[in-house]
Amino acid sequence: MPFALFVGIRFLREGRMQTVLIWVGVAVGVGVMVFLSALINGLQASLVRQTLAAQPHVVVRPAADQARRLPAPGANEVGWIPIRSLERPRTIDPFRQALAQICGVPGVTAAAATVAGSALAQKGSASRSVALRGIEPEGYRRIIPLDERLAAGRLRLVGDDALVGTELAHDLGLQVGDRVRLSVDAQTTRTFTVAGIFDLGNKDINQRWVFVPLQAAQAMLAMPGAVSTIEVRIDRPWDAEQAAAAIASQTGLTADSWMELNRQLLVALRSQSSSSYMIQFFVMLAVALGIASVLVVSVVQKSREIGIMKATGTGTGRIIRIFLFQGGAVGLTGAVGGCALGTGLALLFASLAQNPDGSPTFPVDLNAGLYLRSVAIATVIGILAAVVPARRAAGLDPATVIRYG
Repeated sequence: MPFALFVGIRFLREGRMQTVLIWVGVAVGVGVMVFLSALINGLQASLVRQTLAAQPHVVVRPAADQARRLPAPGANEVGWIPIRSLERPRTIDPFRQALAQICGVPGVTAAAATVAGSALAQKGSASRSVALRGIEPEGYRRIIPLDERLAAGRLRLVGDDALVGTELAHDLGLQVGDRVRLSVDAQTTRTFTVAGIFDLGNKDINQRWVFVPLQAAQAMLAMPGAVSTIEVRIDRPWDAEQAAAAIASQTGLTADSWMELNRQLLVALRSQSSSSYMIQFFVMLAVALGIASVLVVSVVQKSREIGIMKATGTGTGRIIRIFLFQGGAVGLTGAVGGCALGTGLALLFASLAQNPDGSPTFPVDLNAGLYLRSVAIATVIGILAAVVPARRAAGLDPATVIRYG
């Protein structure tokens, strides 16, 4: 066993009470760090997962119309005013070519065309304003897994089939097999059969969205052969902004990532992360000060032994390594105990509140990366905290400490 390691262990064992106290302090600090990280990461992952459960990673829309400038009667060039064409809704046409281009962008795993517009859903005397969405279910299920979100019926959109949300079905009294009338305007009305009822976990979506076959929506919304948007899914959701830029560059269309569409959510998540990092910083600062203070006391208590070692030829480097080892050992072992404590707290907290389906209301994210990071941070902090006591021990004068203790 190396000399510095042997002496360091002996010093820790002789100051047993001090060692136990600082070990507990490190364990509590690391436990708090693991608990906070697991809780906040779990909540953030859950929020993002719920957001993307009913939303594509990238939404591709037609390029914006260029404004034209027309002069007012008698006005000079400075007085020209911009106008924008409002003759018909902007569409992607031909959309099959755009689909092929988008599917060729690196990272894109699925793309589906959609037709969207407003309509009025009626059954008997009850009516609700809805968002009519025309899709091809075989491709769209790769964007939003509707087949996994069905509360009743099945995923089928053929002819006059329609899928409605649970809230809309409740409001209109709809069940699978019932007929519902959808009206875009006074002249455009069509009756559909409810093939399935979905639940996307969002009350507003469940209350407003109605899925119909793509061709039916194109006919009702006067978009023959065209679509409103192309919805895209990529393999890495956090790379959505880069994917959107690549899609826009290759197709000339407008592409918005889910981050752009949910900017307020991302600001909230970043603020939450910043608060967590600040708390963890001050917790680990307290741990570092605790380790340093204990080792400083150890230097005072062991000054005679240190003086004897230096007088018998022990080099300054060895003396420094003794205390650096103590700091690292306390940090490492305390971190292991802290990981166990933090894991227990996180699992206990997650089990206290559960949703009706049995899932935790406050999910936690415990993973190997979190444990390795926590152990590494605590070990490094322990070593750094031991630098000042180690330098103080190395600077002791052997003759003085042996004579005066």
